[in-house]
Amino acid sequence: MRIGLSINYSGGFKEVAAEVADLERAGLDVVFVPEAYSFDAVSALGYLAARTERVQLASGILQLYTRTPSLTAMTAAGLDFVSDGRFILGIGASGPQVIEGFHGVPYDAPIGRTRELIEICRKVWRREKLNYQGKHYQIPLPAERGTGLGKELKLINHPVRERIPVLLAALGPKNVALAAEIAEGWQPIFFLPEKADEVWGEAVAAGKAERDPALGELEIYAGPALAIGANVTPLLEFVKPHLALYIGGMGAKGKNFYHTLATKYGYGAAADRIQELYLAGDKQAAAAAVPDDLVRDVSLIGPESYVKERIAAFAEAGVTTLNVTPLAEDAAGRIKLIEQLRGLC
Repeated sequence: MRIGLSINYSGGFKEVAAEVADLERAGLDVVFVPEAYSFDAVSALGYLAARTERVQLASGILQLYTRTPSLTAMTAAGLDFVSDGRFILGIGASGPQVIEGFHGVPYDAPIGRTRELIEICRKVWRREKLNYQGKHYQIPLPAERGTGLGKELKLINHPVRERIPVLLAALGPKNVALAAEIAEGWQPIFFLPEKADEVWGEAVAAGKAERDPALGELEIYAGPALAIGANVTPLLEFVKPHLALYIGGMGAKGKNFYHTLATKYGYGAAADRIQELYLAGDKQAAAAAVPDDLVRDVSLIGPESYVKERIAAFAEAGVTTLNVTPLAEDAAGRIKLIEQLRGLC
């Protein structure tokens, strides 16, 4: 089992880089740099590439709509070059609140656009002359849509790898099936091992049935919160606002992927209450309404023996990387947790 970690949106690049170097020595395998409506992820990834030696660097995630496919491919190739082949291209659709609200770009056809973007990226990395006439992306741009002067070009530089690993953040059945079909890795959210097959098994199987064997086995990156010790139960409370934000606030009633997921996990009544409170503006009460059991189900919080059992459950469900959120007050505490987890994996 590999160990990953996502850095905080608001963390300063320099301070984070120093900590990541220490976490690398503690046994961290991959670090994810998020990109919401904060600083961009690419600047931080480049900075981390210069400050680390072994740890893999992943975008977690680059948003599908905010860069052209060719720029996404160029960026991935550049980050793979400066990191000596340590980059993982994590991409996802994000949501209309960010894509339309912050970027002013229509949130449309996420599945079709994802497939085409990955196909274009792989052409660029192979240094093929780029001619791609898909439903959503046409390169070169047809004459009737532009000047007619566009040329078929290929990447000037020679990438370190012609196949950079692609990781898809996906939740809905069609998105998950797509990840299982065309990506090296899949990143679900709020992964509950005992329910994973029930919720996602059919979609994963459908995707794998169409999967190119050259891609290898599908890597699964789960993201549990982490706290190890005899007296860590109170830390369940630190996870609840995060769950409440997604279950209650990410979308409207009837159009919230995370509310649907919690319902499928058997927490439908609680999810309804969380959403009602959150949308009414009472975020504190919404967090308080998150059941302790739901937090435990999707986290690694408890005594060492319990955490070891949960790691086995994640592994049994097919998880290959635990992309943890260490619940600690400072860098020393986070490093200690990664060391403890390394000893249990």
